[in-house]
Amino acid sequence: MNLNGKVAIVTGSTKGIGRAIAEALVSEGMNVCISARNADEVEQAVGELGEAGEGSVTGAVCDVRDYDEVKALVEHTVDEFGGVDVLINNAGIGIFGRVEETSPEDFRAVLETNLFGVFYCCREAIPQMKKRGGGYIINISSLAGTNAHPQMTAYNASKFGLNGFSEAMMQEVRHDGIKVSYIMPGSVNTHFGNEEPDESKDWQLQPTDIARVVLDLLHTDERSLPSRVEIRPSRPPKK
Repeated sequence: MNLNGKVAIVTGSTKGIGRAIAEALVSEGMNVCISARNADEVEQAVGELGEAGEGSVTGAVCDVRDYDEVKALVEHTVDEFGGVDVLINNAGIGIFGRVEETSPEDFRAVLETNLFGVFYCCREAIPQMKKRGGGYIINISSLAGTNAHPQMTAYNASKFGLNGFSEAMMQEVRHDGIKVSYIMPGSVNTHFGNEEPDESKDWQLQPTDIARVVLDLLHTDERSLPSRVEIRPSRPPKK
């Protein structure tokens, strides 16, 4: 895909992996709509990303758990840039604990953000991509989508579901010229889980590593589809 002038939506993109992806897309000349739940963070990120490359940047406050807010996000992007070519579903949360200690509200929040939110975004973006003859949807999953761990039941459930959703949707839309891939990172040094990035954990992946994979996927020849990418630290601490 020639990215210059194309339009992308990146959810959860004011910091961490989403921010790195948005910056990489802008540097390629794409027009990017970023989103997050915090209005101040969205406004600040729009200003900073506007200087990252030739592409234009807009933003919208969006909690992907709210279907109406997702519809407004896509409508805002179409109004600003004329359509949607690329959707990066990055918004996600993790709430960890044993099953009997996990509240129904927390379990629901994880599933609604990590899985329902992706469905909402895809449902709204696919018709827009069809109007433009195709597009690319990339879902940011996790190695937790294939590897179950204790005290990660909600997160595991959401990412296992996301992987299955991605593979089924890929087969639905491939003949409409829409590619679907999902990326499964291991440990990434970000704010995830309300933690601060830790410079001492230099063995972890960096957000820019995931952004590089996204660009590689978008630049893949039209005839090929790397539908699933696993990426992990090359030298994690020995156990």
